[in-house]
Amino acid sequence: MAQNIYDQADFFTGYSRLGRSVHGLAGAAEWPAIRALLPDLAGKRIVDLGCGFGWFVRWAKEQGAGEVLGLDLSEKMIARARAETTAPGVDYRIADLEQLELPAASFDFAYSSLAFHYIEDFGRLVRTVHRALVPGAGFVFTVEHPIYMAPSRPGWSIGADGQRTWPIDRYAVEGPRTTDWLAKGVVKQHRTLGTTVNTLIGSGFSIRHLQEWAPTPQQIAEVPDLAQERDRPMILIVSAERTSP
Repeated sequence: MAQNIYDQADFFTGYSRLGRSVHGLAGAAEWPAIRALLPDLAGKRIVDLGCGFGWFVRWAKEQGAGEVLGLDLSEKMIARARAETTAPGVDYRIADLEQLELPAASFDFAYSSLAFHYIEDFGRLVRTVHRALVPGAGFVFTVEHPIYMAPSRPGWSIGADGQRTWPIDRYAVEGPRTTDWLAKGVVKQHRTLGTTVNTLIGSGFSIRHLQEWAPTPQQIAEVPDLAQERDRPMILIVSAERTSP
């Protein structure tokens, strides 16, 4: 079973205060880049893997999606998502993505935001999603970039000249990374970029777009703190398509 860090009181409180938790999709700087990759969702059956507070689920319904299933391990996340959703055709369920089972060919599009880096058996999850999608269906997700995740002690190193760098060690050593983010002992699963891409290809997906996200000059002008995100990639955006049987 995956670590359910989001139901820990201190983590949940801290997460609830983040800009993306307060303002939803508009509070996520990478959202414009993600939105540009999304297909027409009208009438589609959609699954959101790690739906959190349900921001994308509700947005998808506003775009005309037929049915949307939001899955998350956190009881607190699902409870809030249900409380804030009134649209018909939406279902939220508590689910461990490590052990997920989905009906074959039951969805036209799959989505996930910053959830897969908590998953140890990424290959199993990708194969599950592949079986659950109809041929030609899209799959768009984001994860923490492996360069961001790899360090034993993630954080900026500031030189005597004031230059900041992001130290990287053990990049090729895949597996758990334990960090203190909003709470002590948060476990994430580091994978190289090659492993992520090749797992998708080996499971029957074709890669349609790969983006090592960085803020635009306009975004930096509006939020100067985003400038550091151009010094190292924090988020990887992947768009894939179910092409093989």
